[in-house]
Amino acid sequence: MTAEAGAYRRTYTQCTEDPEKFWLEAATAVDWITPPTVALDNSAAPVYRWFPGAELNTCYNAVDRHVLAGRGDQTAVIYDSAMTGMKDRFTYAELLHEVSTFAGVLRDQGVTAGDRVIIYLPMIPQAIFAMLACARIGAVHSVVFGGFAANELAVRIDDAKPTVLVTASGGLEPGRTVEYLPLVAEALELSHGSIHTVIVKERRNVPGTIKHHDGVNGVAWLDWDDAVERTTPADCVPVLATDPLYVLYTSGTTGNPKGIVRDNGGHAVALTWSMHNIYNIKPGEVMWAASDVGWVVGHSYIVYAPLFAGATTVIYEGKPVGTPDAGAFWRIVDNYKVRALFTAPTALRAIRRVDPGLTERARYDLSSMHTLFMAGERLDTETLEWASEGLGIPVVDHWWQTETGWPITANPRGIETLPIKPGSSTVPVPGYQVEIVDSKGRHVTQGEEGNIVIKLPMPPGTLAGLWGRPEGYQKAYLDAFPGYYATGDSGYLDEDGYVFVMGRTDDVINVAGHRLSTGQLEEALAQHPNVAECAVIGVKDELKGQRASGFVTLKAGVDRPHEVICGELVALVREKVGPVAAFRDVLILERLPKTRSGKILRRTMRQIVDGEDFVVPPTIEDVTVLEDLTVALMVHPEPMIPAP
Repeated sequence: MTAEAGAYRRTYTQCTEDPEKFWLEAATAVDWITPPTVALDNSAAPVYRWFPGAELNTCYNAVDRHVLAGRGDQTAVIYDSAMTGMKDRFTYAELLHEVSTFAGVLRDQGVTAGDRVIIYLPMIPQAIFAMLACARIGAVHSVVFGGFAANELAVRIDDAKPTVLVTASGGLEPGRTVEYLPLVAEALELSHGSIHTVIVKERRNVPGTIKHHDGVNGVAWLDWDDAVERTTPADCVPVLATDPLYVLYTSGTTGNPKGIVRDNGGHAVALTWSMHNIYNIKPGEVMWAASDVGWVVGHSYIVYAPLFAGATTVIYEGKPVGTPDAGAFWRIVDNYKVRALFTAPTALRAIRRVDPGLTERARYDLSSMHTLFMAGERLDTETLEWASEGLGIPVVDHWWQTETGWPITANPRGIETLPIKPGSSTVPVPGYQVEIVDSKGRHVTQGEEGNIVIKLPMPPGTLAGLWGRPEGYQKAYLDAFPGYYATGDSGYLDEDGYVFVMGRTDDVINVAGHRLSTGQLEEALAQHPNVAECAVIGVKDELKGQRASGFVTLKAGVDRPHEVICGELVALVREKVGPVAAFRDVLILERLPKTRSGKILRRTMRQIVDGEDFVVPPTIEDVTVLEDLTVALMVHPEPMIPAP
């Protein structure tokens, strides 16, 4: 605990009892053109709007105001590409030049406030420039993860109806190059013609040129560098706090994409507040979110929040292992004196699998790093303890979603350093009233697992709706439990108010009437000393309805017989969880199927095991892993799925 014991509880109570006063005070940290006089507009409840009538510009708050305050020489963005060896730094003054100039390019192509721009870029500085340039002129950006399949890109184009698409010649992955231009050209063929201009940043490390595409189907293809040379910088355009800043697609099939809408004002207030109060980052300090700009973590904590706070952010093109080794993250921390690192548990598990003794860590000076923040998947106790002991710093799990845009639960290190409880993402962040209910919306007893819901209204910065689908927003998030936002996650609250998120509600396994969470079972499997990563799913069982099946990968160098390890894992689960789990199926794999952001594809695994038809997720990191899984299931001693 800090010396000021109880600071979190006082702050949380102030926000809960008088949210109007709390968020208007928080809003004073933002530079407004027309300051807000009212925090919350509840006239259309259960849909709420924050800071109605106020005006600002998001780009101004991220860039211009720091230059005007005399801090133009401070580093704003650090670029490090483990794939190419390129490194670069941009001061706030240089960032202002890059952003205002590219905003001029967009303006020259007819982009005005409210127009949409698709950004389909790898992890290069131009991704940040393009996002901020859209915000500068009031355009709405929609970032699509670089390398997404053409059909998925086309789906998002047709839903957002952008006029301009910004891309690069391609991206780099370990062992392969992904050429973007053929994918963009195919997406334009598949979509319905809203885009009239494609702007391409050509990379000398990636083949591809615009000359083969320019003018096809009436679409102009422009070279980024040429367009920048011919333009003049654009000034900031005032927008309403309630105007959309971006649309970010979380998932969706061809007929039903889901575009999360984030507004300008609430977003700026919430993220600015979070940088000090949750992450304890001050102006001039370095924060590194080891994610991708295509995900919400990249939007919030690579791009916007560090720049709102006047801090320094890192954009990294590489992996936690293999680029070139398991010390890649520690090199970045050492080279740039990173104060807070934010990554996903899957990245730590990948490092642990290759370097279980953290021998690479000894090569680098990590004294600058005060906290390792984790989010994206449940952080198991074994990984938490391995990292905290090996790194000698707090490892802080926190939980949030694309929809919320910033943490729901966290250890608020800028307010009060709370004790860490393994398995818990700590406590609700001020503004989020987290409760646990059963399937009928009735509150459950303390410690009992149920549906995690958030009492409305949610705080600023959370989703303003779904793009073009107001009824879809209501149906997806608000109808299940009236008066609450349904998170789709299950978990429980303990006696201290700590939140334990156990997994998605559709990952709860019902074994002969007993509800077991995948998180509970995975926690047991992860305690085995040979296990690097694990996933548990529920598969169909004629007798019990469902049974739990485990899938694990092993740490590097483990050469014990698999049947012995599997027997030990079954015994471990029965010891830790009990015979009620009826746990007997374990399969050892080389790799688990994951999304590019590191989430394990449990639903797809369940469909494969149950012999159901499935669609290969567009976010999958490597499709061959699904093929390997199917083969492994077929030769399993007791096949989980029937042989063909």
